[in-house]
Amino acid sequence: MTTTSAPDERPSVAMKEEAYGALRASAALWAGTSVLITDKRGQVLLQRVTYRSTRLLPGGAVDKGESPAQGAARELEEELGVTAPVTRGLAVDWVSPAGRRTPAAMKFPGELLHVFDGGVWDEDQIAAIRPAPGEIDGIEFVEPAELPALMSPGDARRALSALRARISGAGAAFLEDGLPITPTVLDRVGVLRTARAHHHLLFHPIPVPNGLTVRQSWVWAFAPDGRVLVLLEPDTGAACLPGGTPEPADRADPENTLLREAREEAAAELAGTRYLGYLSDPGEPCARVRYAAALASLGPASVDPATGRTYTRILATPEQALQFFDWGPSAAEQLQAAHHARSLLGIPKAAHQPVTELADPTAW
Repeated sequence: MTTTSAPDERPSVAMKEEAYGALRASAALWAGTSVLITDKRGQVLLQRVTYRSTRLLPGGAVDKGESPAQGAARELEEELGVTAPVTRGLAVDWVSPAGRRTPAAMKFPGELLHVFDGGVWDEDQIAAIRPAPGEIDGIEFVEPAELPALMSPGDARRALSALRARISGAGAAFLEDGLPITPTVLDRVGVLRTARAHHHLLFHPIPVPNGLTVRQSWVWAFAPDGRVLVLLEPDTGAACLPGGTPEPADRADPENTLLREAREEAAAELAGTRYLGYLSDPGEPCARVRYAAALASLGPASVDPATGRTYTRILATPEQALQFFDWGPSAAEQLQAAHHARSLLGIPKAAHQPVTELADPTAW
């Protein structure tokens, strides 16, 4: 019997099944699988293993006759003692022979490594983890920016690419040695490669008390589709909402501050501003106020006079935007207040969709 020609042969050439099988076997790759899990703060679960000095995502080799998803579920049970569904892929990485340091005796042929979404685990799920004795020394949840220091370079690139794919919502990423072959704006700017803003402060949905100085004014700026404007620093990948610190020209009015800062940082014009509340800082007697507003227009991107940066402007759902920050327990309260203001502005809740860049002037 004959079979179709090999991909690198002319279509007119037919091969015997035995020869075709031998050809394909000669190009065989390893197959691996892993699972990306985060806690409610957006920190990534890593395993400390007995056989490597670097940390790993849960996972391992795909067994004979096993699908990558089945392998991921099996590894979760074997390594963490947890039974959990694995149904959503985040990335498929072609790990080249040069992309992994392995002993020559292994004759590493390359690997296709799948990364699945293990979801966001709550305290009960985390408490149920039982690391496999003799293999897993323990687990820890770490900030995304810490991954390169704790994992091997290729593993860290893959984990960050998979995490950006999860946040972006554009579908599974196809990687080569951990890097996307079609980078999203989050990949291009390098979101999460530097420490997220850490503001574990109490949120107060009331006016700022008399005598408490306002040190910061930020805004959830909603587009008509319910997404919000987020600014990304081009040199660090750090994210922020439009806003900043008061200046004398603002006449001690935090609303004037955010309107000015939105123009300077993002060339954004806002309408329908609504006060949400303020954050109190136990280490400093001041208030950091939060507003919501409707985006009216965006001009051409320009240099922010305060920082000398030209921010990359993106639209993200409020839930996506929160993953760029480490705001602690008050994040949920701020999100609720922002959604309430959005509803009062007559703006619908955003459907889940990919993050998009706003490179050109836009008017709504």
